Amino acid sequence: MVKSLFLAATAAASCLTLSPALAQTVELRFQCYQDGTECQTWGEEIKKFEAANPDIKVTIDEVPYKAILESLPVQLAGGSGPDIARVSDLGGLARYMLDLRPYLKDADYWEKNYGDELKWTRINGEGDNGIYNLPDQLTITGPFVNKTLFDQAGVEMPGDKATWDDWAKASTEVAKKTGTPYPMAMDRSGHRFAGPAISYGAMYFDDSGKPITVDDGFRAFAEKFVQWNKDGTMAKDVWAGSGGATYQDASQEFINATLVFYMSGSWQVARFGNEIGDAFDWEVVPPPCGPVACTGIPGGASIVGFKHTKHPEAVAKLLDFMAQEDVYADFIGKTQAIPANKTLQEKGVDYPGAPENVKRALAVFTKSARQLSDRAFAFQGYKNNRAIMNATVARLTQAIVGESTLDEALKRINADVNEAVQASSDTK
Repeated sequence: MVKSLFLAATAAASCLTLSPALAQTVELRFQCYQDGTECQTWGEEIKKFEAANPDIKVTIDEVPYKAILESLPVQLAGGSGPDIARVSDLGGLARYMLDLRPYLKDADYWEKNYGDELKWTRINGEGDNGIYNLPDQLTITGPFVNKTLFDQAGVEMPGDKATWDDWAKASTEVAKKTGTPYPMAMDRSGHRFAGPAISYGAMYFDDSGKPITVDDGFRAFAEKFVQWNKDGTMAKDVWAGSGGATYQDASQEFINATLVFYMSGSWQVARFGNEIGDAFDWEVVPPPCGPVACTGIPGGASIVGFKHTKHPEAVAKLLDFMAQEDVYADFIGKTQAIPANKTLQEKGVDYPGAPENVKRALAVFTKSARQLSDRAFAFQGYKNNRAIMNATVARLTQAIVGESTLDEALKRINADVNEAVQASSDTK
């Protein structure tokens, strides 16, 4: 009887000692959107993390991009939502993000490899050195060229330091000789316009953050761009076919080989690799030069944690795992993306199974990422960039279609931006 009581007491004690361990199992929810296979690929990496950290369980909720844009901000404003998410609106969501720095063993590693992109979420002024985001997909704006059309026309492609004028002249010559409808096109996007504008000297804002949208550099490229749309150098319908700030690309025209030179970005590489196949040879070339720079604009998605999480240490541990070179390289290689990690930009990334033209295209974009102007990085993280981009598209389109003169359009851009900035200040 005594032995039975002893065994029962021992069993009860065992249960008591096990219960706290069971209670300490952490469950994290990761809300994820994807353009290709990003969520599935992170899922493969997270299984390795869970194996090494059996006390942490991560559930990935794959959602449409629209949910990230529209539903997630509402949840966060109400103090709820996932522990972690994959997002693209870094400036807009920064105020909800968890600062990982207090929980990281080696913050210097993050600064060294992701420092430029970390600045995009530092919204608290000069003294803010927080680490809020892991950029898992760096995108770069830049041009695609139909090399087969150049070969058929017998026209030599401009070199690495070619200007916008060089490419306009060459693309127009190719289009004429081959009977191709469109020499050039640019996505209907103020983001796409910004790279060339900065190359022509546009500053967009001063050191205090005050917008100075239309300066001499902005005006110089705007004049050229509007004229090219009017004289047929640019595919006019891409910008003139929509109103307001509506986005429009020219990817289908490029895929159909009706376009010689296409200013878009690195996110198109995998699609072109799949849909063009061996129909014609295409290449990515470095961003054309203006008088001041030869730059595109960076962008992309980031993995972030949120302040409301009950498990900040676990969130930071997971993101730190994802940020490490071997894990990050595996993810980038499988998803055919450009690494934000500076060490991997120097070393290069293996893209297993990717066609050679896709590998070459990604290599050019990766090289371009190392040569972006400081102003391009600053513009991507600028808190008023959305107002500038929307006004650029809406007003320059009016000048292209003849609803206003270029001077009127430029004045309205400044007025629109100032109004939007004032409205934003009034709501704080």
